Formats: sequence, structure tokens, C-alpha cells
Amino acid sequence: MNDAHLHLLVNHFPIIGLFFGIGILLFGIIKKNPLLINTAYIIFVFCMIMGKVSMFTGEKAEDIVENLGISDDLIHEHEELAESFMKIFYLLGLTSILGLYANYKRHSKSLLVAYLVITISVVAVILSKSVGTSGGEIRHTEIRENATQTSINTETEGDNKD
Repeated sequence: MNDAHLHLLVNHFPIIGLFFGIGILLFGIIKKNPLLINTAYIIFVFCMIMGKVSMFTGEKAEDIVENLGISDDLIHEHEELAESFMKIFYLLGLTSILGLYANYKRHSKSLLVAYLVITISVVAVILSKSVGTSGGEIRHTEIRENATQTSINTETEGDNKD
């Protein structure tokens, strides 16, 4: 297994974990169940850690992918989006730790922290779409914005040769 493969393995945890965490957190808030809320917080902290691992492996994967002739622009765009995404993830993880502490102390503001965490996690989900798509576009040309136009041009050029 090389560094690019390792990056592909770990980069899905933060994004998929977000969805699980949001679902569990919402259910915990509705049911007023601190155990579910804490479970969501732990998922978010785990996602933050895996996001950091993904950033670390992404740096090493970049060298491999550049040697395959992939556009530096695509790689740079993905890297910039991932860095912005991680800023939100750090905020989410730290706020989740604050939420764990507030629940442990049975603080009166613990529900407010839960609402703050759900808001930050929704922002993270919105950013995750861009990060995931830009990463996928590096090797999956079929999902690029100009994929349909490129395939139409290729088909048209093939018809003109006859």
C-alpha cells in the first residue's frame, strides 16, 4: 500500500462520519438524551482526527499523483478546499469537546452547545461536498464539470473521421 492508497482509505471517514454524527446528534437533541449527544460529539472528534490524518496522507499522496501527470491546478484546488474544510473541522472538534465537558458537568448551557455543534456540522457537510468532489476530480475525469462537453467533442471528432 502506498501513500496515495492510504489517503484514499482515510479521507472518507471525516465526510461519512459527519452524516452519522449529525443524525445521532439530532436524534439525541429530540429525545433529550445526553448519551446520544455525547456519542455524536465523540464521532465529531474522531472525524476531526481522521481529517488531520487525511491531510497528512494527502501531502504524501500529492507527490505520487503529480508523477502521474495530473494537473497541478486540480491538486492545488483540492488542497486549498481541504485546508478550509479542516478549519471548520477543528472548530467542530473543539466545540464537541466543550459539549462533552458541558454535559459531564451538567451545565445549563449544554443544549446551547449542542445547537452550536449541529450548526457547525452542517457547515462542515456543505464544505465536504466541495472537498470530496475536488478530490474525486483528480482521478475521475467523468465527474469533472466539463466531462460531458469533452465526451461530446470526442464523439464529434470520431464522426468526422468517417
